[in-house]
Amino acid sequence: HREEGLSFSRVTTFNLDEYVGLPPDHPQSYHYYMFHNLFDHVDVRRENVHIPDGMAENLDEECRRYEEAIKEAGGIDLQLLGIGRNGHIGFNEPGSPFDSRTRVVKLSEQTRKDNARFFNSIDEVPTHAITMGIGTIMEARRIILIASGEAKAEAIAKAVKGPKTVDVPASALQDHPDCLFIIDKEAASLL
Repeated sequence: HREEGLSFSRVTTFNLDEYVGLPPDHPQSYHYYMFHNLFDHVDVRRENVHIPDGMAENLDEECRRYEEAIKEAGGIDLQLLGIGRNGHIGFNEPGSPFDSRTRVVKLSEQTRKDNARFFNSIDEVPTHAITMGIGTIMEARRIILIASGEAKAEAIAKAVKGPKTVDVPASALQDHPDCLFIIDKEAASLL
């Protein structure tokens, strides 16, 4: 960004999710990840960075506050997503209603196993997270989903070609008017 003179000073960010029970300085918290890998390296104003507080005393109130902050900012212009092997977006696990809002969710065993590689063991992976709901995500003006690898191929195929179903949360994206999937050959192998 420095070479091109790109400024983040007018950018407002809303992170998709955060683990419940991990303090912001924990190396596996999304707070830590985002500051260490992006925010500390660009000129984004700290008051414009929004990440759910997984340590909040009242998690339901934190979720309501987060939804309100998104609304007060005028919504989300660009939502970046990944996809889980089970088709989850954010931490919206299979079964998540398409009209869901920011909330506390229980992480599936598959998601915890997939994320265990970032921790010393699966026992250290939090069991819950705060996530933007699918309804919140779908209100973004533009969505870009990025995925790579053969392990994501089935989820990508179901999201793109399968029926829209809460069993594959990413299938909700079929109804978004401006959604782009950026995937490699392996992730696209079942399309």
